[in-house]
Amino acid sequence: MAFQTQTQQTQQTRQTRQTNPAPAHRVLSLRALNRATLARQLLLRRTAMSAKDAVGHLVGLQAQNTRPPYFQLTARLDGFGPEELSGLMASREVARLVTLRSTLHTHTADDCLTLRPLVQAARERELKMFREGLTGVDLERLAAMTRDLVEERPRTPKEIREVLLKEWPDAEPLAVTVAARCLLPLVQVTPRGLWGRSGQVALTTSEQWFGRAPEPAPAPDATVLRYLAAFGPASVKDMQTWCGLTRLRAAFERLRPRLVTFRDEHGTELFDLPDAPRPEEDTPAPPRFLPEYDNLLLSHADRIRVVPVECKSRIWTGNQGLPTFLVDGFVAGIWRLEEEPRSGAAALTVEPFGPLTRAQRAALAQEGEHVLATLTSATVRDVRFGVPPPRPVRAGP
Repeated sequence: MAFQTQTQQTQQTRQTRQTNPAPAHRVLSLRALNRATLARQLLLRRTAMSAKDAVGHLVGLQAQNTRPPYFQLTARLDGFGPEELSGLMASREVARLVTLRSTLHTHTADDCLTLRPLVQAARERELKMFREGLTGVDLERLAAMTRDLVEERPRTPKEIREVLLKEWPDAEPLAVTVAARCLLPLVQVTPRGLWGRSGQVALTTSEQWFGRAPEPAPAPDATVLRYLAAFGPASVKDMQTWCGLTRLRAAFERLRPRLVTFRDEHGTELFDLPDAPRPEEDTPAPPRFLPEYDNLLLSHADRIRVVPVECKSRIWTGNQGLPTFLVDGFVAGIWRLEEEPRSGAAALTVEPFGPLTRAQRAALAQEGEHVLATLTSATVRDVRFGVPPPRPVRAGP
């Protein structure tokens, strides 16, 4: 058989492509994308999953403040009580640590010891923003000094900063604090974060807290699969937004044979797990109350799958996120909780961005009662409907 010329091979390839074109990507409508994401986020129906398993499935709960993780699980789990998560924190099965997007998250112990090494390079790149404030600072020595301090006993950021500034008096206080946080995996120790208790921030290393060393930095492939299980279908840019890493295209391409692909209504390629739930777009979505910074709202480059464009600027006050609620799967307003322990009363005020039907108001009132009953000890509980504040001038991140 004679060898084909390059021209003949090219022509044959073109003919083959015309005869057997590549399969077209199925387009997922906005509502179909919304329902798929809500299903992964355990927000289409509450599940009986344990709190620990839920924290693992969701790849952590954003925890810039101490209470939001409890609200996140209340919205997602059947039979959840705050003592369950608090108990996991007290027994060191979960903990609060700076990981994704340089933000505090509540993670399982295993994820604290693996996800932080995965994003460590990003945390170190963050220090470039503080280079002027760290002029003359030996970062390797700073990390070693900080480790010695916090492993002797948990220390407050103020205590750490005071020691470091004695060594480098010309450094900027904020810069050395950020450097310590970025260079070392520092856990916020309990009682900080426990339900019904308070405590100042005190830090030690994850190795000291869990009694075992962090894992070596893993390849991102396994985390890509976990991200899709919790947030998919999603694009490469979506995952990069979620974790703060860049150059993840190669990992998605390695995994492409194991994944399915779609397009959104704007033509963006979306990757997904073949057997992941993708409910019909008319699947009912019950109302849910979400705390500030719920990862549902922050983990995609294009948040329109959950946050309507007209609502984006209304769920932030400057850079401060506001608690939001979902109606028919999309952000429809904000809410606030007020408690009066002395009188035993608590009120949840719902502030919708637009008109609600009678059925929607009734469903929100029922869901609000569930939140109050789960997360307060109030004997007098009230769900009220109010008017949201005027639109802010600027949107959040």
